[in-house]
Amino acid sequence: MASSSTNARQQGGAARRFPTSESTTGIFSEERRLGQALILLTLIVGTLYYGVLFLFLERGDGTLYFFLASSEAFRLWQIVTLCYTTWHTTPPSFAFDAAFEPAVDLYITVAGEPMDLVRRTIKGAQAIDYPNLSIYVLNDGLVTGKPNWKAIDSLCGEMGVKCMTRATGGGAKAGNINYALSKTTGEYVAIFDADHVPKAQFLKKTIGFFVEEKVGFVQTPQYYGNHALNITTAAAWAQQALFFGGICRGKNALNSVFMCGTNLVFRRRAVADVGGMFEKSITEDFLTSMFLHEKGWTSVYVPEVLSEGLGPEDLSAYAKQQFRWARGCLEVVFQYNPLLREGLSLTQKVQYLASASYWLSGLVVALNALFPLIFFFTGLTPLGSVNEALLIAFLPYMLATVLMLKELSNSQFRFQGLCFSMAAFPIHLKALLHLGCGLKPSFEVTRKRWQAETCWLLILPLGTYVGCALTGMILCFRREGLSCALATNSAWAIFYMAAVSPVLAAAWQGRSPSRWRWLSRHSMAAGLSRPGNPSRLLLGR
Repeated sequence: MASSSTNARQQGGAARRFPTSESTTGIFSEERRLGQALILLTLIVGTLYYGVLFLFLERGDGTLYFFLASSEAFRLWQIVTLCYTTWHTTPPSFAFDAAFEPAVDLYITVAGEPMDLVRRTIKGAQAIDYPNLSIYVLNDGLVTGKPNWKAIDSLCGEMGVKCMTRATGGGAKAGNINYALSKTTGEYVAIFDADHVPKAQFLKKTIGFFVEEKVGFVQTPQYYGNHALNITTAAAWAQQALFFGGICRGKNALNSVFMCGTNLVFRRRAVADVGGMFEKSITEDFLTSMFLHEKGWTSVYVPEVLSEGLGPEDLSAYAKQQFRWARGCLEVVFQYNPLLREGLSLTQKVQYLASASYWLSGLVVALNALFPLIFFFTGLTPLGSVNEALLIAFLPYMLATVLMLKELSNSQFRFQGLCFSMAAFPIHLKALLHLGCGLKPSFEVTRKRWQAETCWLLILPLGTYVGCALTGMILCFRREGLSCALATNSAWAIFYMAAVSPVLAAAWQGRSPSRWRWLSRHSMAAGLSRPGNPSRLLLGR
């Protein structure tokens, strides 16, 4: 797999349209019309599914039915907002001046990342084709207690770039950026994480949008150059491809794109207008974006890969990244609810709430996964004896949704991406519990190198679920034989066990690098780990 990863990185040298065949000028391609057809199909079969659920099935246990109805209402909110967002992919008519070349400060945020990664990113920044650029490494290694902070300072001196090392911490990454803003003067600021290497044309493709005075920031996609390394990187990339594909293009059309931490440029005056990068949240980029939109600033999304980074290479790193995002976004839902922000348009309120509330989906998955177990051990069901009709209605709805997601991501979204999203429910529940208990979150940089570390946060609950489901099916069969209710609930349990299987496979794979090649080869044959070809990201393929 190491050779596959190297090939993927080599193919990532040129800028790529990301990830479907629609240009930023809003030209409607045949692929986009297919995407809209799949959106319509999903809505139609979704209407059938919810009609069967709420209108034609008799109710079982009242408490269980309430939880089922509540969870499905949330799923309905998710699918409707997703369809609404991805339908609108014609970007606004932004002015763009290729001759506009103001002073730009480029910040590379560092907090203990490996030296070779930082060196590579500095080299990429130095190779940017732009005449008025100042490069700064924002070294937070000292305040975060990283042992290589002095080596980073030395590296910057060796490579001829300026290094800013804070002596007093606070505000995590946002505080690091705000400190640099107080020490520099560039009218525009580009941000890159330590592992995201910019392409030479990054500023040529982005800075020209700022000729419009109300443009506050320009965001570009995140591309994982190591996506072919193993099951975890493939799944992380599949999720990124969907978000930075149809979802971000739709948000761009609705002036609702938010900053994603790296690969972006913002106007200094705009960020100053909202008091700097927001330091009271571990998702500072999300909330700062919402405050900018609230103040009337507009956003631009450029659907072109103009940098290349690294995704989490092991399950523990993936879980920590997902927890940070979940914890920060749930904070938005309950403490900075977009519906209560007066300066946002109704569309922006819905968009921000839809993005932040995604992290409640883990609670919904957990509830739905428990229903068959409750039946196995107690005989109680949320629906009457004919609940196999729900499964029959659900299957085409599920299939249409997966096809839609695949099309919206230019065929980059794979089965394991959906499975990782569903199996992440323990992470979401931990974030929800963390917020409910008022525990203060800490910002932790995603680890950039594989480590043989067991992710008990995922393995323990997922393994327990599989064990309980298999035991429950046996006990239920002994209790009532091969009944229709047993067959239906067993089908649901098998569905959820199939959903968690790629994560369990990734955990086994992640214990030793020697297992990567063997398991990835066999999991590809099973459809569990089949990363998209980077060439598919080209405009028009």
